[in-house]
Amino acid sequence: MAKTKYSKYFLTDVKMPSQNTEAEAEYAKFATRMTLLDGNIIEGAFHFGLSWYYKSPNKPLPAHTHDFPEILGFYGSDPYNPRDLGAEVEFWMEDEKHILTESFLVFVPAGMKHCPLKINRIDRPIFHFGGSPAHEYVKKESAHPGGAAKK
Repeated sequence: MAKTKYSKYFLTDVKMPSQNTEAEAEYAKFATRMTLLDGNIIEGAFHFGLSWYYKSPNKPLPAHTHDFPEILGFYGSDPYNPRDLGAEVEFWMEDEKHILTESFLVFVPAGMKHCPLKINRIDRPIFHFGGSPAHEYVKKESAHPGGAAKK
């Protein structure tokens, strides 16, 4: 993209706010990060990320909270049946387990414990996104059913 007055507000490649290459290498084993945005990448921006998941992660995302609300989406890739997730996702809100096989969007209020997030199977790629009004993604790990709190 040509350098212009406002070109700094367009992302055409993945820019990472931190250099946690170990975490990114692990993530790349099951997903392709399309873009990631936050206040460290573009000043004043809120947190938002997009990825394609093509394989189940080896371990679930642990239970945690945030000081901000969050929106997460998981969508199937069949253009003729977009409501079919083509996967099975286990997602916890507080101590309530949800098993999802349809494309979905979930709103997580600020301070609400959510996850573990476990992708039990993926039959075809699923599109995932998550965002929040925070300028930086910060989570506080929490106790979840069958496990103790992590610090």
